[in-house]
Amino acid sequence: MASSRGGSKIKELSAERIDKSFAASLKAHKTPEKLYLIEKNNKSNPPEVIISFPASGVFNDWYSKTTFGETEIDLKLFRSLKSIGNNEAAKVNQFFLQRFKDILAKSTLEEEVERAMKKKKQIVFAGHSSGGPVAILAALWALVNFPTTKFPDRIPPICITFGSPLVGNHIFSHATRRENWTDHFFHFVMRYDIVPRILLAPLSSFDQKFETVAQLLDPKSKSFMNESSLGRIASTSDFYFEVMSNATTVTRHAACRLMGTTEATLETIANFVPLSPYRPFGTYIFCTTSGNEGKQIVMKNPDAILQVMYFCAQISSEEETEEVPFKSLRQHLTYLAELVKNFGKQNVVYLDQLENLPLSEHTTSGGDIATINIALNDLGLSTRARLCIQAAAALEERKTNNEKSMLQKIAAVEDRMKALDSYRETRGHQKKGYYDAFKDQLDPEDFQANVQRLELAGVWDEIIEKLLNYELPEELEGNEDWKNIGTKFRRLVEPLDIANYYRHSRNRDGRVYMAKGGRPKRYRYTQRWLEHFEKRDEGGYSESCFWAEVEDLCHDPDKPFDDVKEKVEALEGFISKWHEKGEVGKDVFLGDSTFVKWWKTLPTHHKEQSCIRSLVEV
Repeated sequence: MASSRGGSKIKELSAERIDKSFAASLKAHKTPEKLYLIEKNNKSNPPEVIISFPASGVFNDWYSKTTFGETEIDLKLFRSLKSIGNNEAAKVNQFFLQRFKDILAKSTLEEEVERAMKKKKQIVFAGHSSGGPVAILAALWALVNFPTTKFPDRIPPICITFGSPLVGNHIFSHATRRENWTDHFFHFVMRYDIVPRILLAPLSSFDQKFETVAQLLDPKSKSFMNESSLGRIASTSDFYFEVMSNATTVTRHAACRLMGTTEATLETIANFVPLSPYRPFGTYIFCTTSGNEGKQIVMKNPDAILQVMYFCAQISSEEETEEVPFKSLRQHLTYLAELVKNFGKQNVVYLDQLENLPLSEHTTSGGDIATINIALNDLGLSTRARLCIQAAAALEERKTNNEKSMLQKIAAVEDRMKALDSYRETRGHQKKGYYDAFKDQLDPEDFQANVQRLELAGVWDEIIEKLLNYELPEELEGNEDWKNIGTKFRRLVEPLDIANYYRHSRNRDGRVYMAKGGRPKRYRYTQRWLEHFEKRDEGGYSESCFWAEVEDLCHDPDKPFDDVKEKVEALEGFISKWHEKGEVGKDVFLGDSTFVKWWKTLPTHHKEQSCIRSLVEV
């Protein structure tokens, strides 16, 4: 059930840490010529280092060269920020990415972070306004590039932002959930603050009439973060309505997908009007004000957060038509007073199980439900908003149920895996071995192995399709047990798929197995899965598909050795390494195997110097 217990369940946060992080962020604003500021507190336990980043650019700058300013993340710096299944890099805001890369290149940030890690200090990356996305990217960079394998005793860094614009797309959010980084990122958002919502609108929405609004967010302007300048901004209402009208299309489209429905008009609009790619990620803390007290609503479901970002900033009455647009900018400047005053008290509400939220704002139940309902009312969440939140929760439940169903299917075909394992062991003691016996299909056992191969492939095809369509929990991709199951399946079954491929001469007309469209997704995916876990480079053939490379070399015997020498030596190097790790069976080196027959045809001078000479039966 959602809860309203007092005290912070978020152990990384305290009123003092929030206070210091926000103060550091404001201090960074005042020195925009400095790339970042570092404040150290050796008296805290553990010792703390706050790295804060100033705001940069104006919102027109945030869009760079595209409609929404998005670009692919640099995987050399952020190798984990991608979809493993679709092999697609996350998209992030180009301006903020370049800002961070410039900081990394022109400063000693890397040395500072490494030094703090080695000294087991708690690093806090902080940023307010457009300093927030840079703090986010810095924290992600630190998580990716300073893993526990290199720094086993390090304290994971955290990131605290205040009124930060969105920074990445759905793959960005997916990848951070897969890596279990949600609890490392805390984004404070005042109920009406418009800045976290700006990038839901395209660049074409803004023109010169919003220049005075832009100056409020431009660190080079005299009006920057100046609350007294608000009264002179005539275009406040137009700016608010422009952003929110675009947010309407984005969130309604997202809500329809959550509910599994479509609105014909909305789909038509989406085909012609580009939708913002940006989505929330991490832990969001929505802040409301009510008299002398406020509430802070903590959420982690990114789909639900997007809906709340939209609905809580809505105008609910005519009286609010002038008031809310003004608040939407004013609240961006007034975080400190609200946050430190309220965080960690009885007014912190944690929305854990969103499917149980009360749908009516007039719910009269007592206890936690009443407290939660008051908080939802403070956010101005209507019944429609609550239904959208519940739809987000229902999607999470469907993903969890899908995982349970897939595990049941794997358990149901476990006997097929055992039978294939036994088949491999038996054939490994014969002269031809596992691969070649299956390829020849001379015995009833070979036919039965083919039936088992097809059944296992069918189950994994279903699993992979659900992963590719994001119909399974994001955390599943980061689950080592699932990775191990997938790796075992790939190593056991793919050699049989390759044998079947070449047995039926599907390589005719030059259609090799490893080419696009040849190798099934179930193997490409599970190989990338292992490579991601082991932080290895992607691509090429693996221990489960080297047979395809051998077959291709066999089918082109007239090619001069010098033309394939580099490929042959690379293959031999891989085989030697895989043999040392026990990732290829001994039957590969049996006298009548396809591999050994091919290898014996190589020039004598090459064989005599080969790194696998001692492994091959001669």
